[in-house]
Amino acid sequence: MSLLTVGSLKKYFPVKTSLLHTAYIKAVDDVSFSVEKGRTLGLVGESGCGKSTIGRTILFLHEPTGGEITFDGVRLTRANIASYRSRMQIVFQDPYSSLNPRMTIGDIVGEPISIQNPKMGRQERADTVLERLKLVGLNTDHLNRYPHEFSGGQRQRISIARALTTRPDFIVCDEPVSALDVSIQAQVINVFTELKQKLGLAYLFIAHDLSVVRHISDEIGVMYLGKLIERCSADELYKNPAHPYTKALLSAIPVPDPAVSRQRTRILLTGDVPSPMNPPSGCRFRTRCAYAKPICAEQEPVTAEISAKHICACHFCGSM
Repeated sequence: MSLLTVGSLKKYFPVKTSLLHTAYIKAVDDVSFSVEKGRTLGLVGESGCGKSTIGRTILFLHEPTGGEITFDGVRLTRANIASYRSRMQIVFQDPYSSLNPRMTIGDIVGEPISIQNPKMGRQERADTVLERLKLVGLNTDHLNRYPHEFSGGQRQRISIARALTTRPDFIVCDEPVSALDVSIQAQVINVFTELKQKLGLAYLFIAHDLSVVRHISDEIGVMYLGKLIERCSADELYKNPAHPYTKALLSAIPVPDPAVSRQRTRILLTGDVPSPMNPPSGCRFRTRCAYAKPICAEQEPVTAEISAKHICACHFCGSM
């Protein structure tokens, strides 16, 4: 059963181009997907493709321009989103700027309880905070310390503990490991995986690194310039990528074996990413695609199912 369903979601940001004219940055343009209970959808793509905007719009940190967001069978609106705040949380990208430097860790992790459940007793609140810290590998000794006393990986664990205090069902993970050292990334990914198994959490895991997303995601969606161009199971994406952009992303993943690396063919994309304020006609990827034909400029590709639960938006999906 789907916990979260996003239908034809749009988010446009107005930009004043002259005194009388306003243009719009189409950060998210007609995106649809669903996330089931206890499952993880990974969302990947280049910087600026709209991944983080989707996550923030789902939580109404940005007001949607159009489309529907349904959570546990209820359509979310600005009027009722406050009732679902405790069940939908977010872990931000930068653990250095997302924690208040003037607050202790105990106060940071306990703040969501004060907002969402102000009637909770002091002892119960303290017990909940400590329980959540222990879930992410921290302990009582950390309660009265400040964020500057911790490493980047520890700070992100604190951010995760803060997201857990309201006992959510769904967490948006907005590139939670991209600001961390490679040696620490695996540890934080393991924390997310263990929490998913223990608490039955559902994640929208946003990243630009396909090798990171593979280890935690049940399904993966690939975005390009505000559009969701391919979505399928994680195994299927790596074995049978259908969209030329997905193939280019996969070809860029480093391989530790030099012999295997020499045998691989790197797909190099030409040109720059077009502006989301003025995207290309038809297929948005056509200006950088080696397989582009005249139809790609004339018609926007329809998202079609090319196999069981494998969808792709390309005129030539699977035929390249």
